[in-house]
Amino acid sequence: MSRTGVDSLDRSIDKTNAWLADVAASFGTEDRRLAYRVTRSWLHTVRDRLPVPIAAHVAAQLPELLRGVFYEGWNPSKVPIKYSKDEYVARFARDAQIHHTEVPRAGGLVTSAMRRHISAGAINEALGVLPADIRSLVAFTDGQDAAAEQAHPKPGSAAHEPMNAADQAASPATGGGSQ
Repeated sequence: MSRTGVDSLDRSIDKTNAWLADVAASFGTEDRRLAYRVTRSWLHTVRDRLPVPIAAHVAAQLPELLRGVFYEGWNPSKVPIKYSKDEYVARFARDAQIHHTEVPRAGGLVTSAMRRHISAGAINEALGVLPADIRSLVAFTDGQDAAAEQAHPKPGSAAHEPMNAADQAASPATGGGSQ
């Protein structure tokens, strides 16, 4: 059954749901609102730090629905925006509605999910132009990325185990703990 009556929009909704499910699973939750907030925050904070051609290259790889989110509020004549690590953390945390201490983990988990959906060339190009202090907030090192993949495998795999209720309650990223 078509949700919109437009096949390309229905496919985009399906792809976006799959991406958000992947991000949510990385956090060990099924909370799509959290996944959306963190993904949107990642898209905007990374986008605003990129030169226009690289941002457009990343956007071209997104499902149509997420591409709209990516471009929402973007002013290409004012990028790249240079902000400090602390400013990046504050913006990401505010937009994602997570505690600032969760930003490196959240950024890394979203980047790992993006690597499963976007070409390696596009994601590596984007990460490669980020200053090292900002890149460290959104990209795990090779060992951390591999560990994140093992700890948070793609949804549907036999190894996928959601975070238990006690872990979720203690994590600011899933709505538990203090923020």
